[in-house]
Amino acid sequence: MPLLVEGRRVRLPQSAGDLVRAHPLLEERARLLRGQSVQQVGPQGLLYVQQRELAAASPQDGSISILGSDDATTCHIVVLRHTGNGATCLTHCDGSDTKAEVPLIMSSIKSFSDHAPCGRLEVHLVGGFSDDRQLSQKLTHQLLSEFDRQEDDIHLVTLCVTELNDREENERHFPIIYGIAVNIKTAEIYRASFPDRGPEEELRAARALTGGPMISIYDAKTEQLRIGPYSWMPFPHVDFWLQQDDKQILENLSTSPLAEPPHFVEHIRSTLMFLKKHPSPTNALFPGNKALLYKKNEDGLWEKIPSPGS
Repeated sequence: MPLLVEGRRVRLPQSAGDLVRAHPLLEERARLLRGQSVQQVGPQGLLYVQQRELAAASPQDGSISILGSDDATTCHIVVLRHTGNGATCLTHCDGSDTKAEVPLIMSSIKSFSDHAPCGRLEVHLVGGFSDDRQLSQKLTHQLLSEFDRQEDDIHLVTLCVTELNDREENERHFPIIYGIAVNIKTAEIYRASFPDRGPEEELRAARALTGGPMISIYDAKTEQLRIGPYSWMPFPHVDFWLQQDDKQILENLSTSPLAEPPHFVEHIRSTLMFLKKHPSPTNALFPGNKALLYKKNEDGLWEKIPSPGS
């Protein structure tokens, strides 16, 4: 069944701008979201989602209350929620394989949905801007098209992407919103930044930089964050890239060099250093080739726990 706005089938293909002009409620929601101030979200109760990761949880979760992601320039952050049981998935999509990723997002919510006879699926898309290479525009089109192809009715509630999330300064374009959080207890979605992106930030970033596919990182049944085991090939010319200046790294390792947040180059350098140290994942990273498991402690912070059989 199709993608719907206010109960009506969405006509595709059309741009995000045309879509909101046809649906004033969408335009109003985007305007309200853009107008919010950015809230800094602390680590307590937070599950931070990196690029090419997804996480799903329900309001009954005793460990986490907030899903969030940021640093989206051409990327889009997707929130899918079932209004009946409150199951919520957040993911950070970069357009690498949207056709495969949307079914993963759908199945992550459906794993909770056996107990939800009533309610509907609602999707929120945020991110991207009017970039020169039109990567944001392409990703917006891919996501709308793939959600429209799913069997279930999916209600598009928030669309703040590409030209709807664009600001211009000195003839350069930038995203307005780089990050969002969703409170899985209340369903509130808001602009956010995240000083703490752990655990295992560099390891998870290394997997994405070496081309790893979209994966689910959270087991809602055990309330555990599950990392790996991963495999990757040595990053090509890592020593060469580490010798380059900031401008070269931005121009060659970013989809939008002029719009990246200030810490982008530092983040790429630390990830490259990690990949130099670990050209391919070994027993040192994943002892016994087992996943690294984390669980929230009483203070709401991630704590490493032993893997079964280790």
